[in-house]
Amino acid sequence: MGSELSKVTVVVPTYNERENLPKLLGTLAELNLPYLHVLVVDDNSPDGTGDVADKAAAESPETIGVLHRTAKDGLGRAYIAGITQALDEGADVVIQMDADLSHPASAIPAMLDALRNTDAAVVLGSRYVEGGSVAGEWPWHRRALSAWANFYVNTILRLHVKDVTAGFKAWRAETLRRIDAQSIRSNGYSFQVEMNYRTVARGMRIVEVPIRFDERSAGTSKMSLKVQVESALMPWRLLFSGKSGK
Repeated sequence: MGSELSKVTVVVPTYNERENLPKLLGTLAELNLPYLHVLVVDDNSPDGTGDVADKAAAESPETIGVLHRTAKDGLGRAYIAGITQALDEGADVVIQMDADLSHPASAIPAMLDALRNTDAAVVLGSRYVEGGSVAGEWPWHRRALSAWANFYVNTILRLHVKDVTAGFKAWRAETLRRIDAQSIRSNGYSFQVEMNYRTVARGMRIVEVPIRFDERSAGTSKMSLKVQVESALMPWRLLFSGKSGK
């Protein structure tokens, strides 16, 4: 990747995030990166998040777009829809970022620098590399679940990624095409694992940069039992599916 970026699109899935979304858009605007665009993917939020996104897009049509989906069928499906549109619109980097303010926008320049200056296929904002951390108010059971998930996935798949369930990622467009992201059908945290697995299986490199992961201050977590069960089964499905991960 050259020193100049033509278009970086931040894909932000939303469901009932009307309080958090304006704050997130504000922190992204404060980065003052002329090539940075935001694509909000709203799953028909009953709290009016989609209307908030539409208002922001009307005020900044050159940098903010909105994709409205009628079905709420999971984080993975929302991300794939957003990634597909971002690639169709010519993004050369696509960033995955949650709307709940847990991912620091201030880390984006370092993530993009890592893409520019290394052979990374994708850069993860990592809680578990040196310099990374999680908020002190993060509940102990969430810490334990995260630590166990990373140990569990790496034991089975040997990805050698410290934060294998991380959801804050900067992807080269060509990486997303090589892993055939549009064919991924998993959801929740297993979606993150499957994308990492496909990347490693194709011989590409994942680089991690440290971030501080914060606890959401508004709204509710989307972690459900269904998501946890799928995430537990996914590594085994990938292991027995062959090196392509498909």
